[in-house]
Amino acid sequence: MALKVREVNQAGRRWRVRATLAVLAASAFANHAAQAAMNFCAAPAMQTSERTNADPGVKALVKMVQSHVNEQPKPLAKLHTEGTLPHEGIYDESVEAEKELGLMRDAALAWRATGDERYLRLVDRFLLAWVTTYQPSFNPIDETNFESLILAYDLTASALPVKTRNATNAFITKMVSGYITDIDKQKRPLQGTYRNNWQSHRIKLVSMGAFTIDDRKLINAAQRLFVEHVGDNIAPDGSTVDFAERDALHYVTYDLQPLVTAALAARRHNRNWLAERAASGATLADALNWLTPYALGTKTHDEFVHSSVAFDAKRREAGLPGYSGEWDPKNSAELFYLAARLDGRYAPVALRLAPTPPAWLAVCLPLAAR
Repeated sequence: MALKVREVNQAGRRWRVRATLAVLAASAFANHAAQAAMNFCAAPAMQTSERTNADPGVKALVKMVQSHVNEQPKPLAKLHTEGTLPHEGIYDESVEAEKELGLMRDAALAWRATGDERYLRLVDRFLLAWVTTYQPSFNPIDETNFESLILAYDLTASALPVKTRNATNAFITKMVSGYITDIDKQKRPLQGTYRNNWQSHRIKLVSMGAFTIDDRKLINAAQRLFVEHVGDNIAPDGSTVDFAERDALHYVTYDLQPLVTAALAARRHNRNWLAERAASGATLADALNWLTPYALGTKTHDEFVHSSVAFDAKRREAGLPGYSGEWDPKNSAELFYLAARLDGRYAPVALRLAPTPPAWLAVCLPLAAR
């Protein structure tokens, strides 16, 4: 009888051990699945000596975040700026709310640069509020600034509470999957906003999100859609559909910057999208090379003179800057600073346009591309 009791007890202990291991394994899998994997920022967290001697851009960014460190998020369920002017609809409140997305990114970078937990808590607070409030509309112009939310998560995921990680992972999955489904249900060849700058912004969000959550199926879809869009939007000579439609370098820059950002996300996974060639022979590099003479000032262009889009005339009549007159090359500075992280050949162009990159980029990717 005693032997039988011992056998029962041993069997019970073995069952409990197996059950515990199963729970731990499931928990580890869940935690792994909810951690960011892209690592968009190449630079490691700064050491103490580096923090002390941080360049002015880093110090300025940290100082700015510090001034917001105790703020509470005010997320909106909807944002809408596309096709509207200031003071129309919810334009003004959307622009104001979008500042919180940038603050999240900057706070994540400030935490990375300093190790100050207050900045991590700010990211946690704002991330959780936004991903549990905002409802994706799948309008890429309204949602393009969510790249900052994705980057904030990418930078901090391993240190965030499980609740925030899981909620953010689910939000990004929903957004990325929704955009892919929307694109894939369109008739081929893609037309309209599915081949112009709107599609560039869709692909940026899809790519950054897919690489961040490290979903192989979504990553493969992102690469497929990127290559398709290069073929649809960029001619073999490097000119873009947006230039033909809008007669404006403003929209060439607006079209290429999200594609360069998507290519930077891919590069963190050792994929070279800058040189990825579409069936037509076009590449993203071709488009950047086409724009370079304008950025350097050896070519000039009067903006929107022959645009086929009525909203461009409406903005010109409203007196919004940049919608008439000669294009200012400085408006492409951030684009070329990003491109320089893909290929060092673009660094001299960037430096010609501005002496330093935007503060967030100086912290995120301080080194020239190898």
